[in-house]
Formats: sequence, structure tokens, C-alpha cells
Amino acid sequence: MSGGARRKARRRAVEVLYESELRGVTVERVIERRRAQPEPPINEFTEHLAFAVDERRDRIDELLDRFAIGWTLERMPVVDRNILRMGAYELLWADDIPDGVAISEAVAVAKELSTDESPSFINGLLSRLMENKAELAL
Repeated sequence: MSGGARRKARRRAVEVLYESELRGVTVERVIERRRAQPEPPINEFTEHLAFAVDERRDRIDELLDRFAIGWTLERMPVVDRNILRMGAYELLWADDIPDGVAISEAVAVAKELSTDESPSFINGLLSRLMENKAELAL
């Protein structure tokens, strides 16, 4: 899968996580609904990422809350929270994704989906997680 296709798949995974949180339904339910629609197609990478983030969501949220300076998880915009969840998952548990790629991809998705301030906030928070990665990726 090309870099551009992976970024699109990451953006779709964030959209799945976002929709799940906003509608109060499971990630599985959102994916099932999206599979039933021909457009936009949902691919295996998107599904894997959304399920993997959802599976570790409690631990990820705990870490984001702990390392966010001046913010609580609840105060973050929903889209930023879900971009951070995806980035934290890839950074801490996706061994095939280099740390820098995990952070830069999350920042790129934030540039597409969120506010002007979000990319630097996301970069800073994920960088703090990366600095502490050895103790966090348990």
C-alpha cells in the first residue's frame, strides 16, 4: 500500500473512531455499516487500525490524559482525541511503523481534519509519549 493510500486509510480509521464515539456505538458497528456502503470503500488497514486502537483505548486514554499538558482528555476536540489515539497506538504498539512516521502521519491527518492549532498540539503530545516509550508500551 502506498504512503498516500495508507494516509487515506488512517484518516478513515479516525473517522470510524470519531463516529463511534459521537454516536455512542461500537467500532464494529460503524465498520459493519461502512462495509455495507460502496463509497468510500473501507480497507483492511483501516479496519485493523480502528479495532486495534479501540482494543487499547483505555490504556491509550490514560496515557494521553497523563501526558497532555494543560488539557484533559474530555476537553480535547473529539477529532483530535481520536487522531491522538491512532497516533499513540501506532507509536507504542505498531512495531512495523517507525516512531517518526507514526507522529508525522497523525500530524498530517490533523492538518486535513482539524484546526490550525491541532497539528502542533498533536506533535507535542505524541513526542512526549515517544520520549517515554520504553516505559509506556506495556
